[in-house]
Amino acid sequence: MAIAQDVLASRRELLRAAACGFGYTALAALLNETTSAAAPADSPLAPRKPHYTPRAKRVIFLFMQGGPSQMETFDYKPRLDADHGKPAPFQRDGSVEQPGVGKMRLFGSSWKFAQRGQAGTWVSELFPHIGSVIDEVAVLNGMHTDSLAHAPATMQVHTGATNFVRPSTGAWVIYGLGTENQNLPGFITINPLLTGDGGSPQHFGSAFLPAIYQGTAVNLPKQTGAAADIRYLRDKSFPLDRQRRQLDFLQKLNRRHIAATAADAQLEGMIESFELAFRMQTAAPSLLEFGGESKATQEMYGIGDGATDAFGRQCLLARRLAETGVRFVQVNSPGWDHHTSIRSNLPRNAASVDKPIAGLIRDLKSRGLLDDTLVVWTGEFGRTPYEQDLSNGKSAADTYGRGHNPYGFTSLLAGGGVRGGVVHGATDEYGYRAVEGKVHIHDLHATMLHLLGLDHERLTYRFGGRDFRLTDIHGRVVTEVAGTPAA
Repeated sequence: MAIAQDVLASRRELLRAAACGFGYTALAALLNETTSAAAPADSPLAPRKPHYTPRAKRVIFLFMQGGPSQMETFDYKPRLDADHGKPAPFQRDGSVEQPGVGKMRLFGSSWKFAQRGQAGTWVSELFPHIGSVIDEVAVLNGMHTDSLAHAPATMQVHTGATNFVRPSTGAWVIYGLGTENQNLPGFITINPLLTGDGGSPQHFGSAFLPAIYQGTAVNLPKQTGAAADIRYLRDKSFPLDRQRRQLDFLQKLNRRHIAATAADAQLEGMIESFELAFRMQTAAPSLLEFGGESKATQEMYGIGDGATDAFGRQCLLARRLAETGVRFVQVNSPGWDHHTSIRSNLPRNAASVDKPIAGLIRDLKSRGLLDDTLVVWTGEFGRTPYEQDLSNGKSAADTYGRGHNPYGFTSLLAGGGVRGGVVHGATDEYGYRAVEGKVHIHDLHATMLHLLGLDHERLTYRFGGRDFRLTDIHGRVVTEVAGTPAA
């Protein structure tokens, strides 16, 4: 009896320790393998039929943390430029004081815009490469959200909620559709933001959904040529056959515990995650290296160039993951929070992502993947059209920046059945508030699910006595760019 208690106590300690490692890296998805036997029909991640014929099979979500300035990217505001330096002819929202806004003087853009593509979409000169593929892109210029603080706004763009723990968008997608590759996670986030303004593991978590649906974090080192890494994936001190025997013993204890007590979604998810982690040791390493990619492909993403190398490798890895059956891939770019020195900082941010994103779109299209891969580009909010001087007049104008603006900003959609070359929505003549074709974050989420063949009002999970969904009680599909459901 004492021996049995010791075994159970050891098992509990092992689970507790393992949960920290595997939970942190979100190794929690057992996926349907396309190259060998299909997953059992009762597997929580076996492929499931969508609600209607989908246009997209997968999502690549490009997150620009900090809030890109809409009037210097894809929302041309000639009136703002013409009135630069004048007092703002509107009232600033007074709910939260933003320091350094002074007398609310209008702050025009320092960069020119030009009409690009056959549709003549206005694009800033900071994004010449995206401008070259703009006919593949739908521009949403009427975006708005609920919070002007980074943490809640970032939480909302990832989970639909500003201050409650809710499943991430990727977790909802995997819950709704299952997965395509049994040896890889269905939801991967590359270089997730875990520190700084708004960073949190909740952005790729599963919350009250079974743990099996949470995302897997992949770390891509900054050094050129370094391979990506999934933390705790390998234990080089144990050969695979020995790991298999050890895992079989652990899984036997886990299942015995479930049988003796009651169903436990978290423990069942952990059982599945351990199995996936074992299989990933052989499937993942080659996928995380770029040696097989041609020089031309790598150059298309800007790999090897100091300005674009880091984000270019993220985008190339996203394409490789999507191509191999990963359902939801997130790529992260930090540092878009330009309260100061926007004239010198914004060009660096733009240059770091412009060529890689255009390369991603071109590469997906050349491989026949763009038609069923939805690419999303967004921040958590935008920037104000008036200046922010944190020095209170002590520094030159070239140190000025812009404050947070949740009332109007820009997001981009491409591929996955989206109507390219379309501009939907508009902010006022100064770029402050969305006034036409308004699209809330809930609407963006509803549209993403819609393109994947999921009705956001029907994709629900019962928890705590009520049915939850990604869009809560809100959300409208932006049919102007996504069309209506196919039969």
